[in-house]
Amino acid sequence: MLDVAKPSPATIALRPSEYTAALIQVLRRRPECVRGAKVLEMGCGSGVVLAALGAMGAGSLSGIDIEGEAVTSGRSLLRELGLDAELFHGDMWQPVAGCRFDLVVANLPHFPMEHIEVAGRLPTWSSGGADGREFLDPFIEGLADHFTAKARAVLTHNAFVDIERSRRLAARHGLGLTILASVLVHIANEKLALMTPSVLLAEEGKSIHRYGPHVFADFHIVEISPLGTQD
Repeated sequence: MLDVAKPSPATIALRPSEYTAALIQVLRRRPECVRGAKVLEMGCGSGVVLAALGAMGAGSLSGIDIEGEAVTSGRSLLRELGLDAELFHGDMWQPVAGCRFDLVVANLPHFPMEHIEVAGRLPTWSSGGADGREFLDPFIEGLADHFTAKARAVLTHNAFVDIERSRRLAARHGLGLTILASVLVHIANEKLALMTPSVLLAEEGKSIHRYGPHVFADFHIVEISPLGTQD
């Protein structure tokens, strides 16, 4: 019989989500973007996305997370897998000021809710502020300053936090946004109850779908890259 250790609170808080799985799946379909690339993950969490990119042949691996526990966990995982990585404990772009990357990946917290712990996860794991864009906007605004000439960013993006706003924001910095994949995910009732009411009201029946007691939502994996470089 397999002896499975009881997960620690840190393991529960940092466990990969379906968003993480979808992000990795899309990246695995685009190996030419990863091989030899100088990679940064914003909000590196457990380190599993960097682990996947390292296995695909990334040239170098860097990550940033605002939670020290995540940086410690990520370093441990990557070291265990024999992957060299530079992980920073810090806020958004500050730790990599002046640095440029070929590929930036992110699964940022962008659920429209206040900063409240849900299902054992830290508030910084899901909460994107009232409109869900507290981290998305500064992330997009900082991309151009951290891109090499032919760089791209691949990130998760809930449909109900206004993807057209992200497209307009990217365009102001000379970047274009393309949807690479769309996925339907389940929203637990305890999380739905925390959603900003105005967002729920505006998006129910559009990007949020209710079937009896069960609620699902659309989310996308998007690519942001310099205008004229989209596939």
